[in-house]
Amino acid sequence: MRRRTFLGVSAGSLGAAFGQTGGQASGQRDDSEVLYLQKKRGKHSFRATPGRRPNIFLISADMVSPDHYHPSRELHRHMRLPALQSLRDDAVEFSNAFAGCPLCAPARAMMMTGRYTYITANGERAHDGHETVLRPDDVIFPEYLKAIGYTNRHCGKGHLGVAKFIDGFDENVDAWDRWAPPIYDDEGYLAYLRGMGVKPQRYRKELFGLEPDRKTPRAALGGWITQADGAPFPLEAQYTRYLIEQAIQKIDAARDAGTGSPIYLQLDLFDPHQPFSIPSGLEDREKELSAAFGLPETYKDVTTRDWRPAPGEPKVYDFYRRSWGLYDGATVKSYRVANALQMEVIDRSIARFLQALKERGLYDESVIIFCADHGEMNGRHALVDKGVYLYPDVLRIPLVIKMPKSYGIKRHRVEAPVSQLDLAPTLLSLTGVAPQERFDGQSLLGYLDESKSPVDRELLFECGWHTGVNFACAVQRWKSSGEHHLYTYNASAFEDELYDLNALEARNLAPNPQFKTIRQEMIARMGRLLRNDPRWIGYWHSFRVDHYWNLPREKAGDYQMFRPQ
Repeated sequence: MRRRTFLGVSAGSLGAAFGQTGGQASGQRDDSEVLYLQKKRGKHSFRATPGRRPNIFLISADMVSPDHYHPSRELHRHMRLPALQSLRDDAVEFSNAFAGCPLCAPARAMMMTGRYTYITANGERAHDGHETVLRPDDVIFPEYLKAIGYTNRHCGKGHLGVAKFIDGFDENVDAWDRWAPPIYDDEGYLAYLRGMGVKPQRYRKELFGLEPDRKTPRAALGGWITQADGAPFPLEAQYTRYLIEQAIQKIDAARDAGTGSPIYLQLDLFDPHQPFSIPSGLEDREKELSAAFGLPETYKDVTTRDWRPAPGEPKVYDFYRRSWGLYDGATVKSYRVANALQMEVIDRSIARFLQALKERGLYDESVIIFCADHGEMNGRHALVDKGVYLYPDVLRIPLVIKMPKSYGIKRHRVEAPVSQLDLAPTLLSLTGVAPQERFDGQSLLGYLDESKSPVDRELLFECGWHTGVNFACAVQRWKSSGEHHLYTYNASAFEDELYDLNALEARNLAPNPQFKTIRQEMIARMGRLLRNDPRWIGYWHSFRVDHYWNLPREKAGDYQMFRPQ
C-alpha cells in the first residue's frame, strides 16, 4: 500500500483514526473532544479531533444525464467540457455513483443529511401532510463543519426549506425553496443584469411537448434565449454565471474577514435542468451537436409500437410519456442538443470559478467536489427529465472529488457503487468529525487514498409522489467481474423491473426467463433489506405479499401489527 500523509495520519489508517463513533482505535490516545451542535440543550453530540481542515468547495448541478459524463456513453465525447475535464484530471472519479431518489427534494435531503429520507415528494405537488422540507431537529453536515470553525456559505437552489440552510450556513443564506430558478424575481440577479446593461430573458426558440392529440403544445421545456428587446443574451448574464460570481464574492468576503477560518462553500446550480436557458454565442456548437446527435434506440422502439406500452412495462412510464408528449422526434433531438449545450454553459461558468480559485491561491490545497442531485432520461424510452420511477439513468449521478495536492492522491477511477449519502460522512471524516448519530452513507476516504478494495453495497432507492404517483423501491448489485444490476419493486403496479446497469439502452429484463435466477436473487436481497430496517416496514408488508412465492417461508407473525413495533 502506498503511504501518504494527511490530517496527521497515514492514508491507510485514516478510517481508524476518524471513522469510528465515540473515540479512537484501541491502543491510541484519544485526542478528540465531545461537542454539541446545540450546546445549551446538549443535543447532537459529536467528537472532533484536531487536524488539518482544508477549504471545501462543493458544486452540484441539477439533473445531469449520464450521456454527459459516463465513460460508457458516447454523447459526451462530442461535447466541449474542458473545465470539468481539467477537474477530473486532478481528481478521483466514481463511475457508479447514485442518487437515492430521482426527485430534487428527497435527493438533496439525502445528500445533506447522509441518511435515507422520509421526504418522498417535492413541495410543489405534495399532498397536504406530506413532509417536503427537513425537520428542525434534522442535522445537515454543514452544521458540523460550522461548529468546528468553518465559515460556511451557500449559493443557489435549496428546495429543502430555508430554516436548515440558516442553521448550516448563515442568516444571509438565500437558498431558494422551489424547483425552478427565480430568474424573473431574484432582486440580486435583476440588479446584476442592470449593472451589465442587459434586459431580462425571453425565448427566441422554445421547445414544447404535445397534448395526447399530438398537435396542441403542452409542456414548455425552455430553449434558446435573447434579451427582452431581441438583443443577444450574453453568457456572462446567464443565471448560472450569476451564481458563480456570487460564490466568488462570498469567498472574497469570507477571506477579507481575516479570521483565518477554513471555508466551506456549496454552490447548487439549477442548470442543466429544463427549462433550458441557452444564451447567445453557441450557434455553431448547436449545429455541430445537431449533426452528431441522433435519437435513442428506445425512443425508436416507442414510435414503432405507436406509443403503446411495452409488454411487462409498469404503467408509470406510459403516464410520463403522455405527460411529456414527445411525439415529435425532432423535438427530442433538439432537447438532447439543448441539454448538452446547457452543460457546456455550466462548464464555461465553472471555468470562471476554478480560475478564480487559482488566482487566489486556493485551488491546489482545497477539496473540490462536482456532483448532481439526480439523473435525467434525455429522450430514452421517449422520456425526458425524471419522475417517480427507478430507471438507471435517473439514478446515476456524476461524482468527482479533488483532494488537496499535498495529500498525494493521484487521479484514478472507482468502479464500486457509491451514493450521494456518502458525501456527508466523507467530508466529516476528512475534517475529523465523528457524529454520535446514525449515517446511512459511508466515508469514501478509503477509495480516495486507494487503501480500500472495491466492494458491493446494499443501497436502497425510493420514489413516491410527483406529477404522477408511484411508490417504488429498488436495490442494486455489483460484482467485481463487472456484472451490475438494478431491481425495482413497484408497489402500485403488477410489474417489477430488472436492468443491466452496464447497458447503454437499458430495457426491462424482469419478464425474460433468461434472467429468472438474477431476478430471484435480487428479490431475496431486497426482502432482507426491507425486513431488517423498521424504516421500510411499509414496503416490506406489501413486498412480502406480492412476492410470497419468491421469498423464504417464515413463521407466521403479527401481520396486522396488533402490537406496533
